[in-house]
Amino acid sequence: MNDRKRAVQACVHGRVQGVGYRMWARGEAAGLGLVGWVRNERDGSVTAWLAGADAAVSSMIERLRQGPAGASVTRVDVEEIETWTAPGDFRIVA
Repeated sequence: MNDRKRAVQACVHGRVQGVGYRMWARGEAAGLGLVGWVRNERDGSVTAWLAGADAAVSSMIERLRQGPAGASVTRVDVEEIETWTAPGDFRIVA
């Protein structure tokens, strides 16, 4: 069993604002037991900060590449985070 923890910041590009992407991401992340946050960016992208079990983070990255109905994801840039402190839940931030 792999108990390795992992944290990443993912920047999602495409048509990802105005389609319920943040609400969808919060539900998906919570269902996977992840903690972190998601927010809209001024350039039209969405940034997600994800932390939890390695397998759950990997699964969420794949889900971010698909997005909810109505989204059209063109690219997801993922940056590993070495040192992190996670919030106790997964939330939408301004």
